[in-house]
Amino acid sequence: MDLILILATLTLLSLYFWLKREDRRLPPYPVMPLPIVGHMFELTSDLRSKFKQWRAKCGDIFCLKIGSKFMVVLNGYDLIKEVFVQKADDFSDRPLTVLDLVSGLHHYGIITSSGKVWKEQRAVGLQILRNFGLGNNILADRIQNEISYYIEHLSENTGKPVDIHLITYVSSSNIICSILFGHRFEYTDQLFQKVVTNVSLFLGNFNINSAILFIPALRHLPGDLFRVKESEQVVKEMFQFFDSCIEKCRKGETGECFISEYLKEQDKRVKSGIETSMDENHLKRNLFDLFLAGTDTTSDTIYWFVLYMLHYPDVQKKIFDEINEHVGTDIVPNILDKQNLTYLNAAIMETQRISSIAANALAHTCPRDVILRGYTIPKGTFVVPSVDSVFYDENIWGKDVMTFRPDRFIDQDGELLNPEEFIPFSLGKRICLGKAMANVELFLYLANMLQKFEFRPVDPAQLPTLNYVFGQTVYPTKYQLLIASRFG
Repeated sequence: MDLILILATLTLLSLYFWLKREDRRLPPYPVMPLPIVGHMFELTSDLRSKFKQWRAKCGDIFCLKIGSKFMVVLNGYDLIKEVFVQKADDFSDRPLTVLDLVSGLHHYGIITSSGKVWKEQRAVGLQILRNFGLGNNILADRIQNEISYYIEHLSENTGKPVDIHLITYVSSSNIICSILFGHRFEYTDQLFQKVVTNVSLFLGNFNINSAILFIPALRHLPGDLFRVKESEQVVKEMFQFFDSCIEKCRKGETGECFISEYLKEQDKRVKSGIETSMDENHLKRNLFDLFLAGTDTTSDTIYWFVLYMLHYPDVQKKIFDEINEHVGTDIVPNILDKQNLTYLNAAIMETQRISSIAANALAHTCPRDVILRGYTIPKGTFVVPSVDSVFYDENIWGKDVMTFRPDRFIDQDGELLNPEEFIPFSLGKRICLGKAMANVELFLYLANMLQKFEFRPVDPAQLPTLNYVFGQTVYPTKYQLLIASRFG
């Protein structure tokens, strides 16, 4: 009898929430939510496959309920563009993130602030990055300097099975470090290794941590089931590191860097009596945001690219032949060569498309109730674009959408195509701040790597899997390869 009563109660609660949803004209649910937790347990597996199934069932827009909060998922380029470009004023705010909750700094920094604060933090951050070469050859020279250390490390590991994931991650981290802190770190530096490990750990916890965004009480459960305490410790250590870097800047112990320029601009505005959001908490969040943005996506894209070179040796050879023709083997490739290496650029773009690293880009939210295609999107809803739905759309890319084919980005005249549907850095007002920097990094790393090395599978009869791990980004299953020098 008790069991029947419990089941009846749960059924009535589910029906109540379902009817409540209908009254509010929300987008359709793919499945009925459970009481209290909603769709939380539906999100524990591979979201790439789940979202594809749910789009087929519900159409381009569907809704999930997690705890008491709603998440609306957008599918298809037209809808994503409509929301993030044409209706940008309604959907450009950010909801709380995991970093907001575990740091205690809510809506700080470039990524998660909104409104006037976001506009100021973004404008200041972008100007500082431009001062350090974003968009010109100064940045390219800084990147090229780091690549020389990276190439040297790869040269020391030729002829034996090796996994390049960690060294690629560390090297790309060093580029943003040189801008943020005024210097690069040696790969063996213990403090640097700790920072990189902490960032990797934080990103690895991101998905499971996200449960507390929707059901905050989960963070107070005994133990650390959702790894929140672990992430809190990571963020605490990162902020301590940032505090020490800020203190060194104040004492004049570092050269010019993002920190020093931010502090100068902050002091200038305060002394001039200008109302400003600039303070050390925003600075620390900006450092964390830029460190994350400047490391993970670039290193994962390189890792994917090399994996595809193992699977498509004909593509690898064609890239080397192009480099050999337009650059040669005695001259280090530089950013000016980018315009001549069309096939390499196309292969990079195809890697970004088919790997779809930011499968579900950072969530937006709306500051008020909004009507979208006849549905009501309540204030505070998490609005998530499915980049997968664009990058795997056969109507855009053709029937061979799951085949690695760089030529899809080259027109009949041999010129590089840049379709508007190519959105690896999202689009609209919140487009990734590091887009220009990432594009320069990817080109210079890969041009240098393929000029100097040939990448081969350890066992040609058993290629590394193309399976992926779905986290904050989508990255390949770890693999080993053989690095062969092209010059003996």
